[in-house]
Amino acid sequence: MKMKKSVLIRLIVCIVLFAAFLGIGSVSDGFGFEGFGDALRDFNWAKLLRLLVMIAGMLALATLVEFVLGLFHPENHRAKSVLSIIASLVKYVTAIAILCWGLRIIGVNVSTIVASVGIIALIVGFSAESLISDVVTGTFMLFENQYNVGDIVEVGGFRGTVTSIGIRTTCITDPGGNVKIVNNSAMQNILNRSDNASRSISDIAIPYGTDLIKLEAGIPKLMQDIYAGHPDVMKEAPVYLGVQELADSAVVLRFVVSVDEKNIYSGARILNHDLLLGFRSLGVECPFPQMDVHLDR
Repeated sequence: MKMKKSVLIRLIVCIVLFAAFLGIGSVSDGFGFEGFGDALRDFNWAKLLRLLVMIAGMLALATLVEFVLGLFHPENHRAKSVLSIIASLVKYVTAIAILCWGLRIIGVNVSTIVASVGIIALIVGFSAESLISDVVTGTFMLFENQYNVGDIVEVGGFRGTVTSIGIRTTCITDPGGNVKIVNNSAMQNILNRSDNASRSISDIAIPYGTDLIKLEAGIPKLMQDIYAGHPDVMKEAPVYLGVQELADSAVVLRFVVSVDEKNIYSGARILNHDLLLGFRSLGVECPFPQMDVHLDR
């Protein structure tokens, strides 16, 4: 909602500026959109007004498109990705249009420049290799559907949710709110966690003196009780896998539960909490590290 308000304010400001410049230009001598062939040395107030009108109009149009795109809230991750890329593309197209149209307004022959930039384009092409790579990679990722806005991915050890996909970059936000901006060409060896079934794991230690058979008899009901308390996080009842480790001071039991990837950490915390309380209700207290010392006399 806050983003919508800011976009709407920008849109209103751009429209007001466009109307103001257009109104000023309509009463100024020589104000019109024809005659773009004037030389740069003939730059005057009329051209300045045309330039301001054009910039305000293009910004208003771009802001309007951004505002309209913000009205859509699709549930599908693919649709979110398409909207994100369209929004990014609009910004680049607007910038290019303002540049080319602005040059034409002030009297620069854009067609001549375009025709004579062969060698310059070759030189710039080498220096802009990473930029071209980002754009091309982003295009391929869109068509190959490798990841989408809303997916949880892991790239280079950073794990988070894809919040936006642009022409050049992808933004990933971790659970702590930290945002990592990655060039599309650097989005390699991606682990898309949204495509995989996720499981939260809990290892609970019990004393060696515990009657394991008796405890295991009460575990199925405990699993159902835990699931009944958290159906919004857990997809099904937790599963008891058995003895995970014979540690120095305890027997370690392992439990797992199926969850959505976004709930993988909260699922583990809930499972730890409820297992601790559940074991206490069954008369089993989780042990603390102990050391037996034997002295020869």
